[in-house]
Amino acid sequence: MVELDFQIPSAIDPFAEAKDSSGTKAKVHIRVQQRNGKKCLTTVQGLPKDFSYERILKDVKKDFCCNGNVVNDKELGKVIQLQGDQRKNVQAFLLRSNLATKDQIQIHGF
Repeated sequence: MVELDFQIPSAIDPFAEAKDSSGTKAKVHIRVQQRNGKKCLTTVQGLPKDFSYERILKDVKKDFCCNGNVVNDKELGKVIQLQGDQRKNVQAFLLRSNLATKDQIQIHGF
């Protein structure tokens, strides 16, 4: 008998990064939605569940002088809604406060 010198690779899970329990690989989506006329609504979703959404909302409202609220959605979970186009401001806030990294944040909209 001839012995071969190689190893069989173990099973690789292609979705291992998406299933990361710490939430470090999850994307934070920042979207803007047109309301009536020039009015806009900015939504932030995908923040880890262990963060206090109310506390984040309070700090964001104070920094950007806008109003907002936290909405519980059946499919998306908790979503932060802010008045106006606050996409760049929210991105800067999340980076400054170390709530998300640059590669985790995804900005959508026109």
